[in-house]
Amino acid sequence: MMVLHHCMSARSFRALWMLEELGVPYELRMLEFPPRARARHFLQENPLGTVPLFTDGDVRMTESAAICQYLATRFNGAGLAVSTEDESYGAYLNWLHMSDATLTFPQTIVLRYRHFEPHERRQPEVAADYEKWFLGRLRAVDAALEHEAFLCAGRFTAADVAVGYALLLAQHLELHTSFSSRVQSYWDLLQQRRGYRRAHEIQLDSARQQSVSLTAAPDLRPFPAGVPSV
Repeated sequence: MMVLHHCMSARSFRALWMLEELGVPYELRMLEFPPRARARHFLQENPLGTVPLFTDGDVRMTESAAICQYLATRFNGAGLAVSTEDESYGAYLNWLHMSDATLTFPQTIVLRYRHFEPHERRQPEVAADYEKWFLGRLRAVDAALEHEAFLCAGRFTAADVAVGYALLLAQHLELHTSFSSRVQSYWDLLQQRRGYRRAHEIQLDSARQQSVSLTAAPDLRPFPAGVPSV
């Protein structure tokens, strides 16, 4: 049985969304955010104290974009991977890596210095600079969507899940108001997917069943505007 350790709307949502797109059985273990401080027992499972932690037998993974690639390849018949023979394979890998290293990373700085730190330690100029960094890098997404509905291979792939989470985080941080019309339309399209909506439902239901707070983190809504809490 595959097991995913997850916090509400954290980066582990990428893996949860992938699992729901695939429709495969798994166990979801919800944790309070941040787990390294509020779920100390979890350090025995993952010394980093971070999510995701994904296990599949002896396989243990902690990088959300890598988990997307692993699941897409492991369940290749679902059509979420891009083969090495496909001319879009390089773009596929690039988007998977860009999703976290380039699009999510600057938002974590915004998250920390605009929301998480005590008021006396917040750094509005730092947060503003990294917001601009994120929005500048988002131009690559806009360009990729000029003639296509999805990022690569002419279809929905794990790359869209990985980048889609960066857009979800941006909406949590209210950076989505600066999305271009193309990026916003793409984001709207991703939110209509059954796998995406099921992932939201599952994390809510599981949090309630496991007595975990429905709040993703201080000062953040558990759901972005426009997504029903079903």
